[in-house]
Amino acid sequence: MAFIEVKDLTKIYQMGEVTIKALDNVSFSIDEGELVVVLGPSGAGKTTILNILGGMDSPTSGEIIVDGTDISKFNRKELTKYRRFDIGFVFQFYNLVGNLTALENVSLANQICKNPKDSKETLASVGLKDRMDHFPAQLSGGEQQRVSIARALAKNPKLLLCDEPTGALDSKTGKMIIKLLQDTCHKTKTTTIIITHNAVIAQIADKVIRVKNGTIEDIIIHKKPKSVEEIDW
Repeated sequence: MAFIEVKDLTKIYQMGEVTIKALDNVSFSIDEGELVVVLGPSGAGKTTILNILGGMDSPTSGEIIVDGTDISKFNRKELTKYRRFDIGFVFQFYNLVGNLTALENVSLANQICKNPKDSKETLASVGLKDRMDHFPAQLSGGEQQRVSIARALAKNPKLLLCDEPTGALDSKTGKMIIKLLQDTCHKTKTTTIIITHNAVIAQIADKVIRVKNGTIEDIIIHKKPKSVEEIDW
């Protein structure tokens, strides 16, 4: 059985008298340890998929089975536990705490999860061994995003969810971040999902899920994903 099974997922938002169907009978599966890119333009439904997989939103209907458990049936308390213990989030704008050092930001994860990784080792693994005592304002955008990734990885999550992780970065730095995510996924076997509108990034994925107008347009399997060095930005 796949690590993630999404079956007939529908999400409807009610905005006053207007009904918006953000997702319409979406189904896909993801294996453990896969690097998956969910690709599509703005408004396609990518972030809604991420929010539901991450337990930040609930579906209108359908099943979301993660590691054998249907999270679509979770109540608010169960979703909070799921987010805390099982999910690592990487956001476009880093979401670091400004008055904490890089190490303190990563150490936050240790306080809320069951089996955290060592904060210093995790920061070193993303290339920030010499920047641990720096505050976010003293770090470049790429370094801040690496802290964000280290914070997510320090939770030792079952699932790493990345929402446009290169969106606020220049192409060279973005390439470094994607390489870090690809290398980390392969090395730690952490199931990783990257949400993006950038088709170039899709070339490094084991699986690409193309989303359009709230539906799955196509699912592409890459038997030999490209390395970051092989793709043109």
